Amino acid sequence: MSFDGIFTHAMVDELRYALNNGRVSKVHQPYKNEIILVIRANGKNHKLLLSAHPSYARIQLTEIPYENPSSPPNFCMVMRKHLEGAVLEDIQQVGNDRIIHFTFKSRDELGDVQNMMLIVELMGRHSNLFLVEQDTQRIMDTIKHVPVSQNTYRAVMPGATYVTPPHQDKLNPFETTNSALIEVLENPVDLPLAKKFQQAYQGLGSDTANELVYRSEEQLDKFPEVVHSFIETIRLGKTAPTLTQVKKKTFFTPVPYLSLNGESESYPTLSTLLDHYYQSKAEKDRVQQQGADLIHVVQTELQRNMKKLKKLEKTMAETELADDYRIRGEVLTAYLHELHKGQTEATLANFYDEDRPMTIALNPRSTPSQNAQKYFSKYQKLKNAIIFVTEQIRLTNEEIDYLDSVSTQLELATPKDIAEIKEELIQQGYLKKKTKKKQKRQKASAPDKYVSSDGDSILVGKNNLQNDQLTLKTARKSDIWLHTKNIPGSHVIIQSNDPSETTILEAANIAAYFSKSQLSASVPVDLVEVKKIRKPNGAKPGFVIYEGQRTVFVTPDKTLVDKLKV
Repeated sequence: MSFDGIFTHAMVDELRYALNNGRVSKVHQPYKNEIILVIRANGKNHKLLLSAHPSYARIQLTEIPYENPSSPPNFCMVMRKHLEGAVLEDIQQVGNDRIIHFTFKSRDELGDVQNMMLIVELMGRHSNLFLVEQDTQRIMDTIKHVPVSQNTYRAVMPGATYVTPPHQDKLNPFETTNSALIEVLENPVDLPLAKKFQQAYQGLGSDTANELVYRSEEQLDKFPEVVHSFIETIRLGKTAPTLTQVKKKTFFTPVPYLSLNGESESYPTLSTLLDHYYQSKAEKDRVQQQGADLIHVVQTELQRNMKKLKKLEKTMAETELADDYRIRGEVLTAYLHELHKGQTEATLANFYDEDRPMTIALNPRSTPSQNAQKYFSKYQKLKNAIIFVTEQIRLTNEEIDYLDSVSTQLELATPKDIAEIKEELIQQGYLKKKTKKKQKRQKASAPDKYVSSDGDSILVGKNNLQNDQLTLKTARKSDIWLHTKNIPGSHVIIQSNDPSETTILEAANIAAYFSKSQLSASVPVDLVEVKKIRKPNGAKPGFVIYEGQRTVFVTPDKTLVDKLKV
């Protein structure tokens, strides 16, 4: 389900109940399109998330921890200036639209009362947050600035007067009457009933319209009663937040939707429902936002090295002709007395091949002796190239393996992992530091921790800095180390010298899940004692070698991994 007007109505009621007369203690802007207000209300701190994300726009309370930038964006600074210490007096939805007004009362620098409105417009890619002076409707700032050249209807810039979005001439389902409903149903326009209802009423998502039609069993005489009953349930706050999985698609709804036939799960509040629904989706998007430059650098380097490897392999294939050049040179040398300058080729008996005739190309401008020397020179050049090219192929393969591992880590990263991966790429010379000031190298953060069913601790490195720290410094020599076999992934440590088979398989499942083969079946995972691991001199971060390993095969299971997380 989309965050439609019905869901917005229910969410506004939930927020009004939780935050009534709360005081804003902190304002954060962890990401480009999202603001978090920490509001103290009813003896508890609540984190109010207001998102103008083009795909995940919403309002809710959240328990998800967010990483804040070192320097707050300008919109965050304006919000702090006007809202920190302010009291939230009211939350109102405009009709049944996805426009919400948060009204705050605060005092300015002179101590005068200041009434501010925080207006949230949830409109897909046009979603926005406005901080507006209530009395004058002057825009103090917006999270997205839109110049007049892009929006001729209204100015979305600081200093402009706030103008509501174009009004849609639709009915409010929370104020509808039987006669209005009957008029909509009897509309002669040739459209399905759900579509008719959706076009006539404000803020109705297609899922909600289809649900009402389903509940009425498509009988027109039942439809008004079904609509009134459904609306009354939402109006009275009798929500039962539900997440329903239908095939590969997931729907969130304020009450169970009978039209959605699939596995469903209930949540205590709409906000916890949205936390569960959006956490992985929004987190991946944030990684894409924060790590876009890193992903581009890694992919560019990967492509460059793949092209380099192809050229090296082509050169290596040419070196196989080295002996052929040597033989031609020696045959020419043996028959110099029969040759003369000006010949373009010579057919001679090849004493290396039972005197079979061999045709050798000659440069007519060179003497026979000079032609022979040119073949010897080509032979020597290719012979020397074999050593160099073999080493270059080895180094290029190592580079590709390393970049492949970083690419996998970026795919699996959470926002807090991005900073460490960036630091690693700076250390390896793929990125330049933007500042000239001398800074200390960033230390690896603590690895993720899991606990097996038997109670053993399992540690997981989420990037190469963590992997090296975990395997080479944190782990004891008697601990068990795991890693997907010949597949980029995390280093995993079982903090036990004699883990049970259950613990081994659970740790292997975690290793497979945090690898490039996360979506594969029967993934091979090597395990070995830490004392058998060593890191070659000059090796890339995260690269180790080992021997005496045992291999198990597992299929990554997200449910199991989540269950074991501490």
